[in-house]
Amino acid sequence: MMKLAVGEIVEGYRITRLLGRGGFASVYLAQHEQSGSKVALKVGGISGGGRQVTRLLEVTSRRTAEGISPDELPAEAVFFEQGGVRIDLFDQQEVSAMLRAEGDLLANCNHENLVAVHDRLMVDNSPVLVLDYVRGKTLREKIRSLEGIHLNWFLAIVRALTSLKEMGTMDYHGDLKPENVIVKPSGKVVLLDPAMRMPDRPVVTTTPHYNPMLLTDSKADVMAIGIMIYEILTGTLPFDEVPWEFAGRQSGGETQRLSLSYFFSYTPPNSLNPKTPEELERIVYRCITVVDYGLAELQTDLEAFISKA
Repeated sequence: MMKLAVGEIVEGYRITRLLGRGGFASVYLAQHEQSGSKVALKVGGISGGGRQVTRLLEVTSRRTAEGISPDELPAEAVFFEQGGVRIDLFDQQEVSAMLRAEGDLLANCNHENLVAVHDRLMVDNSPVLVLDYVRGKTLREKIRSLEGIHLNWFLAIVRALTSLKEMGTMDYHGDLKPENVIVKPSGKVVLLDPAMRMPDRPVVTTTPHYNPMLLTDSKADVMAIGIMIYEILTGTLPFDEVPWEFAGRQSGGETQRLSLSYFFSYTPPNSLNPKTPEELERIVYRCITVVDYGLAELQTDLEAFISKA
């Protein structure tokens, strides 16, 4: 990856510290030399993909260019091919294309619950995104530190996704996971790193543990929310072997239907956490397994559950 040093100046922005890294890019906190405003600079590397990212030995909140905490799950590059999918690495050109696509997508969106892009730079012939610096903790950090989790955060996510879809600016996020949700000190939720999608290329960036069907529509977000709630309730994920072996295939059949039934046979949250409310368990089940259970249905159910709590 392009490595920036603390104190280095990039197009008028002085690098302060590393904020984090994922499968394809690193993000640095920087301050504008003249205005003093703080931003997040997102830079890509010579190649990318979650499977090549080094994991540190112990769970930690420490940010380092050498690796990530083992409880974090970076995204993968998923290529849709005839008859199935292939999970592979992006080369440098593909990483650059991913950053440009993200910049285009964010520039077309204007929503308080989605990180904003302020500028797009070219540094050493590579794109660099100048993003909002969002102060707060990721949902992963809150899960890790056993802080209280509020369902209102998920309701805010659903409402934001619905609004973006209705505006026609973002049909789906596609890579929802605890690492991509920041909760500000005020309690406001901000989403990061929407999945790359390109009309001219059958490829997407997503995290299979939260999108095991490798979906490219809003059901991917609904499923991810169900999986995140499951993880918060139980301390584990519902699926270990991801993605589903038939993900991305259009044709059905008895073998495929039996495989999906077997794949969806996850341990119910109540079996791992007896304090799980019955209605919340039903919401998780619908998010994960019911095909036509979408954002509208999830919003209605979350509002009803929260109002009774």
